[in-house]
Amino acid sequence: MAIAATHQIIDHPSAWKASEVAAWYKDAFTLEQRHLDAVDQALAGVHKAGLGLDDITAETFPLGAMADDLAGLYHEVMGGRGIAFLRGLPVDRYSEDDIGLMWFGIGAHFGTARSQSVLGDRLGHVIDVGGKDRRERAYRNSVELTPHTDACDIIGMLCRRPAAEGGVSGYCSALAIYNEIAANHPQHLDSLYRGWPFHRFGEEAPGETPITPYNVPVFAWQDDVLSCRHLRAYAEMAAKETGNPMTDADVAALDCVDQLACREDILFETLLAPGDGTFINNYTVLHTRTGFDDADDPALKRHLMRLWLAVDEPRPMPDEIRSYAGRGISEQKDRASSYYTGDSLSPMRQRPGKRAAY
Repeated sequence: MAIAATHQIIDHPSAWKASEVAAWYKDAFTLEQRHLDAVDQALAGVHKAGLGLDDITAETFPLGAMADDLAGLYHEVMGGRGIAFLRGLPVDRYSEDDIGLMWFGIGAHFGTARSQSVLGDRLGHVIDVGGKDRRERAYRNSVELTPHTDACDIIGMLCRRPAAEGGVSGYCSALAIYNEIAANHPQHLDSLYRGWPFHRFGEEAPGETPITPYNVPVFAWQDDVLSCRHLRAYAEMAAKETGNPMTDADVAALDCVDQLACREDILFETLLAPGDGTFINNYTVLHTRTGFDDADDPALKRHLMRLWLAVDEPRPMPDEIRSYAGRGISEQKDRASSYYTGDSLSPMRQRPGKRAAY
């Protein structure tokens, strides 16, 4: 992807619109019997060797019959559209532990799993433990999540069980959003390139400050490649705590991103079914989720399994686009995954009305 100027429109498969994803989704990679046999064989090997989750790598979880397919999905995520869908893992046949081992093993063929919180969870369980608690990390409650990025290279998500109501997943191309801004709202680009300090939500590693000592840009170029880091509420939390409020121009720029990300022709939404999986490039795709309500039976609660993966050859980008030192969050046994900032909201607070056209 060669770009002559920072205001030039990006012509690349990763700058897609919702209608394009809807077409790809119909033809998503579906596991065939040979793929399922390979997964079963790899799982049996893990059990025979007495391996735990932290022992699983692409070598200890070989998937020969799926090798070419996974390589194609990886290329799509890292060099193509930035998003790939997988369906057909028969999760109802396996225990929760075995599903976790299988998803971790499949993910190992994309990258190395990193900790997703101070809990050290390399396999994240997206399940409601906090209800509507605004202090809880968003993947551990049931509130609506606005379009955002995470702290990794690739996000891998597998649905084990959907919610009784709601919990619709959404995806939008950060590069399509950039194209819309460059073409129609270029006055916002200076703010979005400059960025703002980020609050680390109490999950800074030892030696790191609670707020980044540098600005984290929403859009950043390196080697003619554009990457995105969008987590608005972390920037707002930092602005409030430091007493340096955002300017009207900054707020307008963020509003523009949020509204475009939810525009009907840009945001693709789908309800993941049991056995559906997704892999997305965290620097080209924003993801979101509607709020949800669970069944009364704890055994029927919404449950997705999440991976934050670091790839061997990461996308070129400036260091300041990352708000943590590594591609993940450092495990810290003495800390919890929730954070209290007085009257501050969760980093993924609901933003009513942001689906208006922009």
